[in-house]
Amino acid sequence: MPQLPLSRRSVLRGLGAAGLAATLTGCGVPAAYVPEGRRGGPDRSARDRSVDFANWPMYIDSDEEDETRRPTLDAFAERTGISVRYTEEINDNDEFFGKVSPALMNRQETGHDLVVVSDWMAARFVRLGWAQEMDRSAQPNVTAHLDPQLRSPAFDEGRRHSVPWQSGITGIAYNRRALGREIRSVSDLWKPDLAGKVTLFSGLDESFALLMQGDGVDVTRWTASDFHRMCDRVEALVAKGHVRRFTGNDYTSDLAKGDVLACQAYSGDAIQLRADDPGIEFVIPEEGAELWAESLLIPNLARHKANAEALIDHYYDPEVAAELAASVNYVCPVPAAREVLAASEDEETRGLAENPLVFPDEDMRRRLAVAMDVPAAHRREFAKRWNGIVGL
Repeated sequence: MPQLPLSRRSVLRGLGAAGLAATLTGCGVPAAYVPEGRRGGPDRSARDRSVDFANWPMYIDSDEEDETRRPTLDAFAERTGISVRYTEEINDNDEFFGKVSPALMNRQETGHDLVVVSDWMAARFVRLGWAQEMDRSAQPNVTAHLDPQLRSPAFDEGRRHSVPWQSGITGIAYNRRALGREIRSVSDLWKPDLAGKVTLFSGLDESFALLMQGDGVDVTRWTASDFHRMCDRVEALVAKGHVRRFTGNDYTSDLAKGDVLACQAYSGDAIQLRADDPGIEFVIPEEGAELWAESLLIPNLARHKANAEALIDHYYDPEVAAELAASVNYVCPVPAAREVLAASEDEETRGLAENPLVFPDEDMRRRLAVAMDVPAAHRREFAKRWNGIVGL
């Protein structure tokens, strides 16, 4: 199973494009906002059977003998006659936002028909009116098979402008063998035997939900006071040296080497970590954990909107979704794919069907929540507070 590179779920470093977005969206309707009726342009799908799809590195299936081949994309092209220009150019959410925002602000084409960004960045696109509404009548698989728990996030009610590509859980990974005890809750991270042996995510959007849940907050409707109370707690822990450092995806090497014993972690990484060291556990805390998604968007003025909608629907066919899930090992947004994997003749593939980190069971789902995004009006303030604690 491939391990995803450091660019996955990249960290928010400083204000950068976040500061630009806060400026654009801080007070009511932003100057750059595009009304729904002005987001589309001439759709060339019928006469140009192609689609431009930008994704993150190593976030799709590949052929074992030829890693440049993408079997699920090849199957789409063969079935529909639509060719896919696939690029792995999204290495960081803010970097990509900075790349395409000048065109979108000036109501120009980006050159992309379909992009995948993290849910908090998808929220920014939706708020700014930079993502087109999809035609669900052309997407029967999405309508039938999208995970009910991901159907209506706060930033895009009814998923009119976004569809999850893959999903995941932010929880706690720890070395149970080295620690000598279980971790069941976020508060267990703050016990004396973990002093200097804990890491947290440096990105505001990646870290805040789990830490708030540890304080008993309902992250689907948290407030500014909830945020500052959480920051007060983390600030005190940093001051006394309990938190070793703040990380991006490099937390995996810290844990694997034994430099830390417990950390915030992503479910997809946990599968690989456990494969390498069975002593490492991944836990959904008793207080709950964040269920997030990285979403497909069709940017304004995309040239091949109908073709992009067809490609999205292709990945919601349970057979195709199962093939992708078996490759990337994140939470599959198509629960029906579980039955496909369970029927496989390959033992390892059948095992994925029973893995709750790929297909969460009902007990786990009761402890998962899709967090409310950081409000645009408060993003600059919250980022400044958080980055001051992290040291960015």
